[in-house]
Amino acid sequence: MKKDQPFSRQKTPMTTSEKEMLIWNTEYQQETKQIKKTSAMLTEITESIASASKEMETFFKHVRGGGDIPLRAIEEKIIPIIKQAAEIPHIYHLFYELTEKEQYTYRHPISVGIIATLIGRWLKLKDDDLEELILGAILHDIGKALVPANILNKAGKLTRAEYEIMCNHTVYGYNLLKNTNGISDNVALIALQHHEREDGNGYPIGLKGPQISYFAKIVAIADVFHAMSSPKVYHEALPFYGFIKQMEKDTFGKLDPMIVLTFLNKMMDSLVGKKVLLSDGSIGTIVLINPYDPIRCLVQTEHQLVDLKYNHQLIIERILEDK
Repeated sequence: MKKDQPFSRQKTPMTTSEKEMLIWNTEYQQETKQIKKTSAMLTEITESIASASKEMETFFKHVRGGGDIPLRAIEEKIIPIIKQAAEIPHIYHLFYELTEKEQYTYRHPISVGIIATLIGRWLKLKDDDLEELILGAILHDIGKALVPANILNKAGKLTRAEYEIMCNHTVYGYNLLKNTNGISDNVALIALQHHEREDGNGYPIGLKGPQISYFAKIVAIADVFHAMSSPKVYHEALPFYGFIKQMEKDTFGKLDPMIVLTFLNKMMDSLVGKKVLLSDGSIGTIVLINPYDPIRCLVQTEHQLVDLKYNHQLIIERILEDK
């Protein structure tokens, strides 16, 4: 007579609730592992960004003193950190690591480099193009090394004359880079054109859309992102979602619309699952992003599913997890 198998080895069919619990536990464990992994990466990246910022300070002072662009040092000490930081799965988690107030001038090129790298990957740039973009993003403001220190470090709004001198950093940077062996015209044009705008109201030349380098357009968006989201002596930083709303409102017509739309979609994607406060006082969770109008997303409140695309009386006021 065949003995019964021990209970633990019998193939007893699971109930629907048991299956759901197993799936939930598996997903929860995977999410917990990802959170821990992201947290560990952020700790490491925070230290790396601080280190890279100190390197940038050294490079700026070297150039200010008449030295050459330290290209090899940038390739060995800065670019690997930027590529590592761009591996963070959600930019929302990376956001606050990029927006510290201290040493803005030297932290800014690192942050712009990371954001431009993310955008370049989202746009599926070829490897060689991405390498040029990263280097150009790091060096986009190198011309500021030749701006007088009393203007560059001024605490407060610049005068008209000071502003005009500051604007010259694009030309200074271009001249530095185009005369440096190993740096391409594409990289030099990023320094020259990252303040040009689609409508022709940028500087230093006043170029319009088709005349502006594609890489410079990408770096312009990364530059605006970090500048608007970082606290400075003369203004407070916008919170994450506040920046996204402001960018959508103000930059179409100024920045390349297709790159902006790609950027906003990815930014909003990082908010899926986040709790938000709606303008009517209700609290909900972002569940789906509309790829054609990312700000007007789908939100699940306690009582209903709200599609902001069709409910224009409601808007998201803020992310409840925002610092």
